[in-house]
Amino acid sequence: MALVPFADTDKLPPKAAEYWGKLTVKLNIFRMLANADTMMEPALRFGGAILSRQQLGADLRELVILLVAELEGGEYEWVQHVPIGLRCGCTQGQIDALATRRLDDPAFSAKEKALLAFAAEVIEKVKASEASLAEAQKHFSAKEIVEIILTCGFYMTMARLTETTRTDIDPPAGGAVVDSLQR
Repeated sequence: MALVPFADTDKLPPKAAEYWGKLTVKLNIFRMLANADTMMEPALRFGGAILSRQQLGADLRELVILLVAELEGGEYEWVQHVPIGLRCGCTQGQIDALATRRLDDPAFSAKEKALLAFAAEVIEKVKASEASLAEAQKHFSAKEIVEIILTCGFYMTMARLTETTRTDIDPPAGGAVVDSLQR
């Protein structure tokens, strides 16, 4: 049970209520975000851009999100994003390797290993090493490098939100969120 009460979405201020009404999927994480009603819409738009508007491939994005969830202890995000990752082309072998922090597992290509090594440093050390960045730059454009960093930061924030508030974990429905963004 959540330690912070969910927002009463029937009592949101008009602008937040209007945005809430447009959401096709109303997950508990969104109900928790609604407590910060003036920040809910910008946060969800940012998250939506990560899920639908990046140059970075969807499979690679999901590897980053799952890595954040594993390293940060973001159980809510893990539950939501494993099915999304599988749908986007991640393999069960890759997910199993992430779950045990085997970032150099043969399930990953050289490009994916560079991605994961770079993202892990961003997550754990804040400032990735020049060597890790240089290796990532062999595979990713400047735009994709920045997208990787922003994806790490956003999902680190979401993990902190859900873990600190003990947000009740919804059954996997994240795919419906991704689908709604594709329309």
